[in-house]
Amino acid sequence: MKNVPTLDIRRYDTDRDTFVAEIGAAYREFGFCCISGHGIARDLIDGSYDVFQRFFALPTEIKMKYHIAGAGGARGYTPFKVETAKDSQYADLKEFWHIGREIPRDSKFADVMPPNIWPSEVPEFRQYGYGLYEALDQLGTRVLRALALHIGEPENFFEDKTDVGNSILRPIHYPPITQDDIPNVRAGAHEDINFITLLVGASAEGLEVLTREGEWLPITTEGDAIVVNIGDMLQRLSNHVFPSTTHRVVNPRNENARKPRYSVPFFLHPNPDVVLDPLDSCITPDNPRRYDTSITSHEYLLQRLREIKLI
Repeated sequence: MKNVPTLDIRRYDTDRDTFVAEIGAAYREFGFCCISGHGIARDLIDGSYDVFQRFFALPTEIKMKYHIAGAGGARGYTPFKVETAKDSQYADLKEFWHIGREIPRDSKFADVMPPNIWPSEVPEFRQYGYGLYEALDQLGTRVLRALALHIGEPENFFEDKTDVGNSILRPIHYPPITQDDIPNVRAGAHEDINFITLLVGASAEGLEVLTREGEWLPITTEGDAIVVNIGDMLQRLSNHVFPSTTHRVVNPRNENARKPRYSVPFFLHPNPDVVLDPLDSCITPDNPRRYDTSITSHEYLLQRLREIKLI
């Protein structure tokens, strides 16, 4: 059976050409890769999970203080059964929180990137939450360097396109499932909207990726590995050289369904004004240009948030 590979990102510095070829091949095949050797401290990851779990354990009326009505969940808390996968009949079984980039309030993007809010009931939430945000942002930049080289661009090609990216850290709580015949799943089949997603803590079962052969392939990680997958914006920019692969989080078929599941994806977004036109380096006779219309990453984001019922 095929497996999504795990690659040690330290090889980018020691064996660059081979690493770039291998990570490029993984993304062309699966749209997913597991990255080890990233150097993000275990204490930061464990501390983040601890504060997130403490927040989700708070009473609903306290959590709802941090739900900003009409803001599409851009910051703060989003309660259960709001987000719905595109074309899905049932809402996802999850609640989540959004942490965004801290930018100066006189930034030209301030109107589309609101300030963060922090729950006073969990004092260390900001320290760990934003610490993990920055660590994953830096790791994502390293992954994008390898992907730029793979498509024949300079290694720093993406850096001025993501340095003020509207990226989101999303701690998620999937509660225990107490009914046997529930029609909803923890997260319906979907593709991500952004450039790349970095998922910390995919050690719990449930995450599955749809292969090119149309089979669902489970992904669980070992050790320090972080799952990194391509989103629709990078698929569009790369003219589908890097595919955005359908994935889902299924309800466990065993006693683990009765346990809560937590995960923390980091959605790395381009800057709001980046135009997502296919790159010339990704247009070939075998892969002709797939998009005729131009769209900015912010316009694209709004279009997709409407589809998944967040705005």
